[in-house]
Amino acid sequence: MSGLVLKLAPNERLLINGAVIENGERRGRLNILSPGAHILRLRDAIHPDDADTPVKRLCYQAQLVLSGDAAMEDMGPRLVAGIEELSSVFRDTESHAVLSAARRAADEGNAYYALKFLRQLMGTEALLLSVAQR
Repeated sequence: MSGLVLKLAPNERLLINGAVIENGERRGRLNILSPGAHILRLRDAIHPDDADTPVKRLCYQAQLVLSGDAAMEDMGPRLVAGIEELSSVFRDTESHAVLSAARRAADEGNAYYALKFLRQLMGTEALLLSVAQR
């Protein structure tokens, strides 16, 4: 059987279909077999006040789907449009590959993987913004 495998740190929390789950004192592993389950690691969650850059805003939108606060049918087109806008800013090959993967995930309605790929751009974005502020 395939599915999503989550390796959890001790006492790590995650949100699964609206329920907060906390791991015990030891490392753990969860196999999520149900397709379409909404899963968000709370250590990765972005507070609304912290969604202050284009990449973070897109991550937050994907996060809203995973938390159950928005439907992918509503948020998907916004994610795709945002990814397209980022494609004009991130011009390097690696970032374009990440954006293409995020776009595919968004097109397929998979907010988890869209978020996973978009998070990879946060460091690059921070670097670009720091250079722009000089």
